[in-house]
Amino acid sequence: MLFPAIQPGNTWKLPVSDLHTLYIEESGDPEGVPVVFLHGGPGGACEPTHRRFFDPERYRIILFDQRGCGKSRPHASLEENTTWDLVGDLEKIRKFLEIDQWVVFGGSWGSTLALAYAQTHPQRVLGLILRGIFLGRDEDVHWFFQGEAARIFPEAWQHFIEPIPPDERDNIVAAYYQRLTSNNDIVRMGAAKAWSIWEGSSVTLLPDKNVVNYFSDPHIALSIARIECHYFCNNCFLRLNQIIEDCDKIRDIPGFIVHGRYDMVCPVDQAVLLNQHWSHARLRVIPDGGHAVSEPGIANALVDSCNSMLDILA
Repeated sequence: MLFPAIQPGNTWKLPVSDLHTLYIEESGDPEGVPVVFLHGGPGGACEPTHRRFFDPERYRIILFDQRGCGKSRPHASLEENTTWDLVGDLEKIRKFLEIDQWVVFGGSWGSTLALAYAQTHPQRVLGLILRGIFLGRDEDVHWFFQGEAARIFPEAWQHFIEPIPPDERDNIVAAYYQRLTSNNDIVRMGAAKAWSIWEGSSVTLLPDKNVVNYFSDPHIALSIARIECHYFCNNCFLRLNQIIEDCDKIRDIPGFIVHGRYDMVCPVDQAVLLNQHWSHARLRVIPDGGHAVSEPGIANALVDSCNSMLDILA
């Protein structure tokens, strides 16, 4: 059960480079345990519901939109937008808010970013709460964008590949990148909506029109498609198998991993592999869950994990 809806107590627009300014908000107890929420994508955005995983009487809740996302500016920008720019932004936000250590909560791409940050700055992380693990490897991108997941969602896949001529379909991500960086607004937006709708059609265990409609929104679609494609064309700016190889750096950090058994965007083997290399994490596989954070079993498990993290830290 999610906590009741709350409004942010403070909001900021923080310049993190000459180009990028991030939207940041804070809610909950200003004296509570600091927790930072990392949204998915890359290219997604924070939503009011994301505040509701955390007990507002015990957590100091920090949400922000990553570079090019949501209310951050410039929108959908690929310039100065890498994993390591985002890791650096987390440190800038932490220092700006005068936080010494915090809990890091991340789902999907947010789990990748949370792990990259924790492995770079383990002394700043009190604990990790992760959902829908994405390890950022070639095989993880290939599963969803080169045909394997298409066998589960063949109708949605046909819509996804429609903008790409047959002779370019041996590398769907590269073909989409050409269109998503086109100077033609119609080509760019058409590709963005096709890319984003493919994702929205696949994230839930059962079809959910509300989720598809969210991914269809032009503002959301453009940032998700452009930034995801940019990261995937660059191996998420990670070396080969980096997240798993660097798990020793977070071996003493407590953590919770929540993953849907029938996650078709990020198959559950990624969560199991991570857990095998990170012994301080507790893995919970949701038997009736897909990938979406909105699914009841996943949402309830995340709330439980957030409450349990407070008990561990106490």
